[in-house]
Amino acid sequence: MSFTRQLSEMSASELNDAIDDTNFPQAHILSRGRNNSVCSTSSTSGTSSLADRAQASQPEETIAAHPGTPLEDIVAPVATLAGNQRPRLILKTNGSTPDSDGHEKCTFHHDLELDHKPPTREALLPDMARSYRLLLGGLGENPDRQGLIKTPERAAKAMLYFTKGYDQSLEDVLNGAVFDEDHDEMVVVKDIEMFSMCEHHLVPFYGKVSIGYLPCNKILGLSKLARIVEIFSRRLQVQERLTKQIAVAVTQAVQPAGVAVVVEGVHMCMVMRGVQKINSKTVTSTMLGVFRDDPKTREEFLNLVNSK
Repeated sequence: MSFTRQLSEMSASELNDAIDDTNFPQAHILSRGRNNSVCSTSSTSGTSSLADRAQASQPEETIAAHPGTPLEDIVAPVATLAGNQRPRLILKTNGSTPDSDGHEKCTFHHDLELDHKPPTREALLPDMARSYRLLLGGLGENPDRQGLIKTPERAAKAMLYFTKGYDQSLEDVLNGAVFDEDHDEMVVVKDIEMFSMCEHHLVPFYGKVSIGYLPCNKILGLSKLARIVEIFSRRLQVQERLTKQIAVAVTQAVQPAGVAVVVEGVHMCMVMRGVQKINSKTVTSTMLGVFRDDPKTREEFLNLVNSK
């Protein structure tokens, strides 16, 4: 049966399956046309549609997410039927076990939506080192000369470190650092350093990430925002997907009223090759909840991010 569950009740594989970008193929994450000023659904104008939606469904923990549901219902606004709070964002999952057909004989598959993984990543080093040795030979180098004798092993270890995010899950990183707190004003952590690997050319891109969210009586340990960035940046990535995954992960962690993420990156695939534009930067953003629907809230966040 389809349902929504709180973070603490979901397994690591379910969490990562829910966050995986293949579940979010479009940009319009949230429903439109709701008043974000309060969570109350009693008399405030503009909130009746949100109240009707919440009351027509099951309670928060069991809101249905049917197969084929539009993307607007994957991250859904949920009205608190009592009190004066903002609507919370709840990430929906279909409660199903990821299908591993076609991967049963994989010796290595690190996408975390699949359960099977190698015992340790270090077990991959010999095969990876041999591959790097073949690469050196293909480039016309002599892998046995003094400067290159240990290069294949060093390169293999470096690549495992660059992609260590495949071994990390949101559940492990949060480690219970979600706290009940009567706070509903904006929280922003900006200029978080980010290093990642472009999946198109296997060269680095780097930059900074700024994250803001509006709590609904739950806050996240500040260092955990930086650790969430590490989970998804330390993988083969494109910047657009990285931005979205960070925003959805924060939503999943604390069900806030809204999440905003801005990533500014320098891509070596543009600097070292191709057009070779050394001063170009790429800026991507994901806005969920009140940050998408309320221009003033979005403007406040962007002013804080751009301030010196």
